Amino acid sequence: MKIGVLGLQGAVQEHIHAIEACGAEAVIVKKPEQLAGLDGLVLPGGESTTMRRLIDRYGLMEPLKQFAADGKPMFGTCAGLILLAKRIVGYDEPHLGLMDITVERNSFGRQRESFEAELSIKGVGDGFVGVFIRAPHIVEVGDGVDVLATYNDRIVAARQGQFLGCSFHPELTDDHRFMQYFLNMVKEAKTISSV
Repeated sequence: MKIGVLGLQGAVQEHIHAIEACGAEAVIVKKPEQLAGLDGLVLPGGESTTMRRLIDRYGLMEPLKQFAADGKPMFGTCAGLILLAKRIVGYDEPHLGLMDITVERNSFGRQRESFEAELSIKGVGDGFVGVFIRAPHIVEVGDGVDVLATYNDRIVAARQGQFLGCSFHPELTDDHRFMQYFLNMVKEAKTISSV
C-alpha cells in the first residue's frame, strides 16, 4: 500500500513515520500529479486557513476532490478534520466539504491550553492517548457517520465510509493503532475496487 501525506504544513514527518511503522509505503504530496498511484491520503494538522490557501495556490483543490470521488480513503487529523468537514461553525463555505459533519475550530482553547487525554476509540481500543493542540471538535454528524470517540461529551473522532477524522494528533505518540485502523480502511477499499 502506498499512502500519501499532504505536505503543505503540519506534522508531516510524524505521519510518514507512523505509516512506515505500520508497514506501508509513505509519500509526501505537494503537487497534484503526486496523487497518482496512491491508495490513501492523510491530511495532517496545522492551521486550516493557511492549509486552504496553500491548497489553492498549488492547484490541489479539484485533484483532492477527484481523489475522494475515486473512492480513495482520506484521514484528516486536527486541521485535516476541518478540511474534510461539510460545515464549519462561523464560516459560510467548507474547504473540501467531503464528510457530513459540522466542526468548530479551536473549541478546546488556544495553544497554551493544549492537553493529552486517554480515549476509548471504537475499533481501535482503550487507553489511546490523544494529543489535543488548538483542537476542533465535531459538533454534529449526519446520517451514515459513525462516532468513534468522545471526550467530555464532545465528538473527537468519526468515520463516514472512506473518510476518517479526529480532533487530536495520533501521529505525536508512538501508539500507531489509529493509523493501523486507517490502513485497514485503505486495504478494504482496495479489495472492493479490485472486485
